[in-house]
Amino acid sequence: MSDEILGAGKFRSLTGAARSLEGFLLCALALAGAAWAGELHIRLGLAVFKEQYLGLVLALAFAAVFVGVKARPGERGDRVPWHDWLLVLGGAAAGGYILVRYPAIAQQLGVLSADKVWLGAAAIVLTLEATRRLVGWSLAILAAVFILYAKFAYLLPGPLYARGSSWERVASYLYLDASGMLGLPLIVAAEIVVAFILFGQALYAVGGDKFLTDLALTAMGRYRGGSAKVAVVSSSLFGTVSGSAVSNVVIDGAITIPMMKRTGYPSHLAAATEAVASTGGQIMPPVMGVAAFMIAEFLNIPYGEVALAAVIPACLYYLALFVQVDLEAAKHGLKGLPRSELPRLAPTLRRGWVFFVPLAVLIYTLMIAGWEAGKCGVAAVIATFAVGFIQKETRPSLRSVLKAFEDTGRTLLEIVVISGIAGFVIGALQLSGLAFKMSMILTSVAGGNALLLLALTALVCIVLGMGMPTTVVYIMLAVLVGPTLVQLGVDPLGAHLFLFYFGMLSMITPPVCLATYAAASLARADFWQTGWAGMRLGIVAYVVPFIFVFHPAMLFKGAPVDIALAAASAAVGVFFMGIGLAGFLFRPLGWFARATVIFAGLLLIPPPDGVLWAAANVAGLLLGLAFVALEWLENARAAPRSA
Repeated sequence: MSDEILGAGKFRSLTGAARSLEGFLLCALALAGAAWAGELHIRLGLAVFKEQYLGLVLALAFAAVFVGVKARPGERGDRVPWHDWLLVLGGAAAGGYILVRYPAIAQQLGVLSADKVWLGAAAIVLTLEATRRLVGWSLAILAAVFILYAKFAYLLPGPLYARGSSWERVASYLYLDASGMLGLPLIVAAEIVVAFILFGQALYAVGGDKFLTDLALTAMGRYRGGSAKVAVVSSSLFGTVSGSAVSNVVIDGAITIPMMKRTGYPSHLAAATEAVASTGGQIMPPVMGVAAFMIAEFLNIPYGEVALAAVIPACLYYLALFVQVDLEAAKHGLKGLPRSELPRLAPTLRRGWVFFVPLAVLIYTLMIAGWEAGKCGVAAVIATFAVGFIQKETRPSLRSVLKAFEDTGRTLLEIVVISGIAGFVIGALQLSGLAFKMSMILTSVAGGNALLLLALTALVCIVLGMGMPTTVVYIMLAVLVGPTLVQLGVDPLGAHLFLFYFGMLSMITPPVCLATYAAASLARADFWQTGWAGMRLGIVAYVVPFIFVFHPAMLFKGAPVDIALAAASAAVGVFFMGIGLAGFLFRPLGWFARATVIFAGLLLIPPPDGVLWAAANVAGLLLGLAFVALEWLENARAAPRSA
């Protein structure tokens, strides 16, 4: 596995003044984000345009990227080349111009001037170069194609034809318009995501990561296949504060993958378990992936509503994984971890009870108090550092606090440039009118069939996700396909969560799946074996989105009885599917037996909305229970013979 996959090797190892400047820029980026998310400017009575703050974020991010990120993998990492210093100045100028001049710019936004055009062109080039360094060529090329389309659309035939715009108009629009670089993606990243990244880093600074791992070990370590169950539980807990699949794999997998291999799990299965468990962090409330915050902004609903809607699908995802790793352990005759290797519950809770406080603060402010999402994240950060100071063993040092802010800034760099690219894509679509045309084309192709359009969309999401981050895939499809799905009668929140899920699945779907790459590297496992095992373990994420788009009860919408029945029937269905996919219950199962119990599970997953679905649920339940009973009787008869 290359360093780039694991997120290392891209950054320079600087010393002296250059290192101090890099640290200052990263900390300043995180501090500025926390201050804005916490509404400090309002408390101080400062009249500041949101765009001015975004200009500051761009200036700091551009400068930090070109100081700290190598231009190519083989470059020396101990110094900053002279040409990168020029890019630092250019980035500071492009962002600083917005910071200083936006109040005047807002009065004449549609007027083209030389300063807007040249700085806009510089901002586009700098964003593309920063994206190439941090993410790779594929995303930079995609953005360039959309920008060129906005200019040369008049040369294309048929439905792709558009009037086209001048270079001056393209540069100024993408640079300063609310549908361009300063649009929704960057707003979400700079106002909301920054606070939640800082929350995760604050937890690490006070030892919260060790507590989550110890808690998982205490709860699950002694049971059959305990090492894999620890991976599932700890990764889901990390997911509540991270939302990044690859970082979850690197942080959590460094502990859990060797543990699983030591207790007898095959290397590829250990890697697949960690990859799938960590990828689930993007869909696990309360802190989901970046795209989940985008959903709230696109639909103009509180983020808490998005997080609540994701609860049942996320629980089903982890239930399927949990059932399969348990049955894999039974199949391979694996035991739990030795008690000598497990932390004791009482000391673990006595040391770590304080970490429940910031999680409680986060859930209360998000779900009950109805605060803005960024403000909730800042409240959780303050609570984390406050409770960390209570006990000596959790008290952070000044160095660890500074490292938390610096690591937050470093994580933000990639998110900021990806958000800028997403803004370019949206801007190019709006400027050319392709977004409106594409909606009409897709409606015509699908022939009014929502299921067909969903299937095509799922395929496009996975294919696009092979070379792009989940956030960009979601934004593109939300602009191009989202309105069409809603027109065909799909619930808006369900439609956007569908796009989010299938964009996320590129993390575990071969041939290009970053979470699987990272886990296979840590486990020294065959990539393809790991990839196919990961798809099997994460099967619920491929099935459930097709259910919740048509059954809002799966998204916590409707009467409490309907929601409870939907959750219960789906949970039983997922349990039966897990049996079939693992190929084991009381004994190994043949292919016909596996297909039978999987079919029973599929009948149970849709909620009992109406007579037809209720009949399907009853049939699935009876078939599944009969299968389990027959397997138990057959195993009981076989036991005396084997003895």
